[in-house]
Amino acid sequence: MNLESRVNLEVDLKKLADNFHEIRRRVSPCRLMAVLKANAYGLGVQPVAEVVKQAGAAAFGVAEINEAVELVPLGLPVQILGNLLPDEIAPAVEYGVICPLNDLEMAKKISAEAVRQGKTATGAVTVDSGMGRLGMPAAEAAEQILAMRGLPNLKLDGIYSHFSSAFMRYDDYSLGQLASFKTLLAELKGAGLEFPNVHMAASDALNNFPDSTRPPFTLARCGINMYGYYDNEVHQSMRLAPVVELKTRLAAVRMLAAGSCIGYGRMHRLQKDTRVGTIAAGYADGLPLALSNRGYVLVNGVLCPVLGRISMDYTTISLENAPEAQPGDEVVCIGGQDGRFVSLEDWAQLKGTHVYDLLCSFGTRVRRRYVNRPVAG
Repeated sequence: MNLESRVNLEVDLKKLADNFHEIRRRVSPCRLMAVLKANAYGLGVQPVAEVVKQAGAAAFGVAEINEAVELVPLGLPVQILGNLLPDEIAPAVEYGVICPLNDLEMAKKISAEAVRQGKTATGAVTVDSGMGRLGMPAAEAAEQILAMRGLPNLKLDGIYSHFSSAFMRYDDYSLGQLASFKTLLAELKGAGLEFPNVHMAASDALNNFPDSTRPPFTLARCGINMYGYYDNEVHQSMRLAPVVELKTRLAAVRMLAAGSCIGYGRMHRLQKDTRVGTIAAGYADGLPLALSNRGYVLVNGVLCPVLGRISMDYTTISLENAPEAQPGDEVVCIGGQDGRFVSLEDWAQLKGTHVYDLLCSFGTRVRRRYVNRPVAG
């Protein structure tokens, strides 16, 4: 039985495609990799991947082997951005995934596995230019990288690094990372080693450090910007549209007397007789607890404040501004209604976080609904 979901996350695929085209224009002549890790930031990887492939994605970027294998049938190069665990090397080679080469030892293991399988593995060299997470420190990397080119059954397809603080515009540390990586690339070129795919920029750097999308760089990565969002501090250099709306419905409408307490911990006490509504969504669906007594939703085109603490499955709101509201009416938690809006950025400000956190937090019972699918061609 396929019943209607109480909570729906609407993903506008035309806005997604338009955003991707805009970002491609921004980084041209660099090609653009779509980063689809964590189920495309929680939005559903297959529909998102199909749309960005149609919109001109050059490759897909993911975090781990299961994500990679799922995307291989779509026919674009799939790169794991991170590292491989020992038992992931064999399937990565088998499925033709672009393997991260974090050091010479890992390159040797991938080479040996490729020889065992009778295949040529494809690798991308991971350089730590200052993130401090994975890869070879840029100042010490050249010797190991040059040794990789002699390994059997291993094709060096690319080289990449990652900014730590590209959300900070004019950041000297980020400029130092960029300079360090370029110095390494020049050293390798001088030794006769160049790569077809060279990338460092992700969404924040696309806006704040455009030099990271110019030669010697040939590829750029894009994640959060595809969905129409930016890090809180980033200079917003492109016209992008948020692609998601979170909607539920009113489960109940009641008149409660002055002095009534609302929710766990009695966080709210009504000062007067109040018409209240209970909406069919809570923190299990992605509503942050930080919205308790502070957030708003839209009902009948007007903002209605959250009363008390958000529960796992339900949230209580005041309906003083929406006196005609009835059970079953649409409630917009994120998105627009009759010219008014509640944004994911509003939530982020209340929670003291960024939109990445919130976009990835919508619960498993929230149905992803895909609207405005672009027409092929």
